[in-house]
Amino acid sequence: QLNLVESGGGVVQTGGSLRLSCAASGDTISQYAMAWFRQAPGEEDEYICGVSKSGDSTYYPRGMRERFTISRDNVKNEVYLEMKNLKPEDTATYFCAAGRTIGVASNRPTFKGQGTQVTVSS
Repeated sequence: QLNLVESGGGVVQTGGSLRLSCAASGDTISQYAMAWFRQAPGEEDEYICGVSKSGDSTYYPRGMRERFTISRDNVKNEVYLEMKNLKPEDTATYFCAAGRTIGVASNRPTFKGQGTQVTVSS
């Protein structure tokens, strides 16, 4: 069982930056591809990015690469999401996820955290 706990959310002004962290316990993340999602109120989950088990490969859907960067530290058992030039429409709960493959992590993750709230004020 992989437990994921996100942190680093908060309130930021438009144009600001945040760095989210996802700390894992119960297992080592080196066995998992990892991903970040977000969910705005009343909306479905939105996939932001993913990273391979080794961290050598990263994946972004169209439009996400410009402002979001995923990274991981398998020694610390943590995953990170750097966000820049934030906009009010980025307001959402952000959560990390894991799966045995990048396909699983990015589409139907096996494990998900509870999330951390990011609010971008205009």
